[in-house]
Amino acid sequence: MATEKQRPDPQKSLVGFVVGDVAYAVHISAVKEIITPVPLTELPHAPRAVAGVADHRGEVIPIIDLRVRFGLPRSEEPRRNKWILIDVNGKRVGLAVDRVTEVFGTGGQELKSPPTFGAGDDVRGIMGVTTYDSRLVFVLDLERFESLTSTLEHAGLLEAAKELV
Repeated sequence: MATEKQRPDPQKSLVGFVVGDVAYAVHISAVKEIITPVPLTELPHAPRAVAGVADHRGEVIPIIDLRVRFGLPRSEEPRRNKWILIDVNGKRVGLAVDRVTEVFGTGGQELKSPPTFGAGDDVRGIMGVTTYDSRLVFVLDLERFESLTSTLEHAGLLEAAKELV
């Protein structure tokens, strides 16, 4: 007897996670996998928010530490965290987060505009804000993260890292 494959709920379009004490989310369509961290290889001359690269199933994936990206200290227990592997314009990137919470939707509501804080808003990478479970959730603009990893690619560091991992 074949089991019927469950269809994803179209109302659940976001994957939630926490960095520090703040709730964030990314669109589920970009998420390829959520994994427990594996050993990292640090790269010289990489942007500070790039924790390093990891070999995941034969692919070298740059890992962005969202704690550092958002101005927090690196996690003291990185093995307890999770990595959300995403595709950004056809490139695989890992986001290191404190914990993944759940898959949820916006209840059909449009995202609200992100708050403006002045200089550096473009670097923050927030595309909008929604509310879930009585909490504000900041939805990330994943294309903003491509600039971090494209510098590695242009410098040839990702290709060179294949020899290191």
